Amino acid sequence: MAARVAGLILAGGRGERFGGPKAFAVLPDGRTFLAACGDALRAGGVALIVATLPAPVIDGGASDELPLPVPPGVQAAHLPAAGLAMFDSLQIGFKALLAFDWERVVVLPVDHPLVRPTTVAALAASEGVAGIATWRSKHGHPVVLDRDLAEAIGNGRLTGPTLREVLSGAAAVDVAVDDPGVVANCNTPERLREALVEVPRRAAKS
Repeated sequence: MAARVAGLILAGGRGERFGGPKAFAVLPDGRTFLAACGDALRAGGVALIVATLPAPVIDGGASDELPLPVPPGVQAAHLPAAGLAMFDSLQIGFKALLAFDWERVVVLPVDHPLVRPTTVAALAASEGVAGIATWRSKHGHPVVLDRDLAEAIGNGRLTGPTLREVLSGAAAVDVAVDDPGVVANCNTPERLREALVEVPRRAAKS
């Protein structure tokens, strides 16, 4: 059966500023960022999830194992090399997803693990070619694209250079959500600690 909404987690970075791949950074509840993003997507109504993950490290001709397994229900799309631009990772993720049948795709960077499932559901239900989650008029993540736009990126017809530029050209709509997690970029340990305090405080004031 076709999945109406797919999910793509962008988690292919090496995480130099975090001290390791952010996909496998751990939240206080014990879940990895990757698992938390997968949980948010599934609880928001997404059944098909692909995650771009770092290229295996080659040492002496053998690939080292990634530090933690990919969570159940998440399909891995390993990047062919380290240091790829974000748009290249996006293209690889979309290429992997195009093998399946779906209508819209929610794209969630792995350094936004505090996003709520209700945000995912709101994006999935939005209309138009593309949409951007916003909190108090501030753009954040995730975003949603229809299949035609995602396919144009995956097949190389649209080359960016950034997703924001593509979304601007597609007249993406703002999707207002009551979720400060959409602007909580946990890209360093310090930002994670701040977000764990800021997000509940901001949510309580909403």
